[in-house]
Amino acid sequence: MSLPERLSDGLYGLGWSTVKKLPEPVAAHLGRTIADLAWKQRGAGVRRLERNLARVVPDATPERLAELSRAGMRSYLRYWMESFRLPAWSAERIRTGFAPEDVHRLTDGLAAGKGVVLALPHLANWDLAGAWVTTALNTPFTTVAERLEPETLYDRFVAYREGLGMEVLPHSGGSAFGTLARRLRDGGLVCLVADRDLSSSGVEVSFFGEPARMPAGPALLAQHTGALLLPVTLWYDDSPVMKGRVHPPVEVPESGTRAEKTSVMTQALADAFASGIADHPEDWHMLQRLWLADLDERPGGRRSAHTRPADGRRPADREQP
Repeated sequence: MSLPERLSDGLYGLGWSTVKKLPEPVAAHLGRTIADLAWKQRGAGVRRLERNLARVVPDATPERLAELSRAGMRSYLRYWMESFRLPAWSAERIRTGFAPEDVHRLTDGLAAGKGVVLALPHLANWDLAGAWVTTALNTPFTTVAERLEPETLYDRFVAYREGLGMEVLPHSGGSAFGTLARRLRDGGLVCLVADRDLSSSGVEVSFFGEPARMPAGPALLAQHTGALLLPVTLWYDDSPVMKGRVHPPVEVPESGTRAEKTSVMTQALADAFASGIADHPEDWHMLQRLWLADLDERPGGRRSAHTRPADGRRPADREQP
């Protein structure tokens, strides 16, 4: 294990072992302090966040973009402080920490027995929403995470999420899709973060008026299994309670090839994600390249999302089949 890998593993381990013991107001203040320091340093992640936000809020002045990126970093660090503390939260704290709208779309879908796929962008705190599902709805679910380096860091994230009641499958190995399909055919729930493609098989969509690529997995799973596909968006407000919305289902088109149906459905997901991101741009934690034009900026013009950015990524935040 290299020195940077040991440092990364050690820092995350320190977060889970130390931050979760802090009183909640102290942890929140610590998160804001770290966020403000990172924002003032204007590293690569902050600059990329501002460039992404410029597409979401195209009429924003430079001053407004700076305000949004500062709020975005605070939201991002709120995610981390909450995630480090989630294993220590009581069931009641988890149940009262998230207030989703239109959750009947999820519960009705599960009651129908055909399985449900929830697809989310990197908004607010996906882990808290997942913990709420397993706790408040008493519903386990399955997700996918890419293997990380070092392996010990990947193991930390898997143990953390499994401790919250999630089944976590490794993205590598090619078996995740089949397992997810079986869970859905059994009437289960699958949750996937799906606003950024990390493979060579993503679907091109129009996202805030420009081409981007998003994973095909959610749409393909719905087609293969008959499961309900529901977009979900999340956001913070000034209260300690995270908010969210379960959007109307994305229907499988009645006609067209599999590729055509997948394209239509993935675009519908992108549109739902865009609506939530436009309403709460400061809570979209996208500190990496997303649009194809930005991927073309890489040396050689390679449109690949595999290259790891220098900073700003949530490890294990690449859940997609």
